[in-house]
Amino acid sequence: MTVTHIPGSKSVTARALFLAAAAEGTTTLLRPLVSDDTEGFAEGLTALGYAVRREPGAWHIEGRPGGPGTDTAEVYCRDGATTARFLPTLAAAGHGTYRFDASEQMRRRPLGPLTTALRGLGVDLRHGGREGHHPLAVHARGVRGGALTLDAGQSSQYLTALLLLGPLTAEGLDITVTDLVSEPYVEITLAMMRGFGAEISQEGRTYRVAPTGYRARTYGIEPDASTASYFFAAAALEPGRSVTVPGLGTGALQGDLAFADVLRRMGADVEITGTGTTVRSTGRLHGLTVNMRDISDTMPTLAALAPFAEGPVRIEDVANTRVKECDRLDACAENLRRLGVTVTTGPDWIEIQPGAPAGPVEIATHGDHRIVMSFAVTALRTPGITFDDPGCVKKTFPDFHRAFDTFVHTP
Repeated sequence: MTVTHIPGSKSVTARALFLAAAAEGTTTLLRPLVSDDTEGFAEGLTALGYAVRREPGAWHIEGRPGGPGTDTAEVYCRDGATTARFLPTLAAAGHGTYRFDASEQMRRRPLGPLTTALRGLGVDLRHGGREGHHPLAVHARGVRGGALTLDAGQSSQYLTALLLLGPLTAEGLDITVTDLVSEPYVEITLAMMRGFGAEISQEGRTYRVAPTGYRARTYGIEPDASTASYFFAAAALEPGRSVTVPGLGTGALQGDLAFADVLRRMGADVEITGTGTTVRSTGRLHGLTVNMRDISDTMPTLAALAPFAEGPVRIEDVANTRVKECDRLDACAENLRRLGVTVTTGPDWIEIQPGAPAGPVEIATHGDHRIVMSFAVTALRTPGITFDDPGCVKKTFPDFHRAFDTFVHTP
């Protein structure tokens, strides 16, 4: 059995950085993810006037409950969706003029439902180019609060950003959601907010957030469940192989751990305990139909593994994967077809027929870290796979290629 230590969760690290910046006192984050996304978030906080001190294994953030420590700033969000959505929302709670921009890739990703909601709360927010996209400017004077209706059917990050804002408002927020994707990510947000002293209640699809502020604390970041999916898939694929990921078990916050249950349904041996998760190959993988709406970041992992199953694999309700770093549904279909695999797609589904992929093929990554890491699993059984942009894994796991190679070559 191979024990693999996975870097900290990107989702948890981003939320923890927001909460730490907003809290009264100094927060220490233990084992934060160090990647392009999280470093971009930390640099954004620094640009906004928050004191961030980084050392190996721990980041220390001095909170400012009243908002940014400067009345003017320009923040570059890189490729980070959490940075691009959370930091303007955090800045709205302060007083000043804050300008945000992002990479061309992030400029293409939508912000509209979030910025519309912030305007509905009285925030003076202006887009500098295409409406509903970066760049944007926030002319902040605090947020009173109140009631709003939100469509989070494209991204749960819209709801998360507003929930995080709630305790910083004067009167609190009542958020009624008409549609919601990736709901487990919202559960991460709620659990972490409560851990920092927030009070939230929920009735149906209405979330009520009290204006409590936040309290600083020491907070440990759990391993990234989405990143673990590539190692779990590799273990399920290779006969005689197994992997254990410590620190990611029954108490985990992240819904993407449910990917292990998808592998169990396909025939892998899966054990989830209080201390970690183990996946073992049984030598066979069955086809299945699975709804991945709540764990859509692992859709490419399953798509890359699917040709090795004994029957068709149909993945449903993943329309939101079309507005990620790239159109992931089409990117998976495109690359699988280039490998000789039969694939059909619809607006929110993909179906993959069994059949050994054939190389050599250069995978078109579209600059998307998850396409690279997913098709690294396919490459285990397909000689000649290369990537047109292998370095884009820096977004969440800069050391991925070395770590995956070490895992694959460890008996």
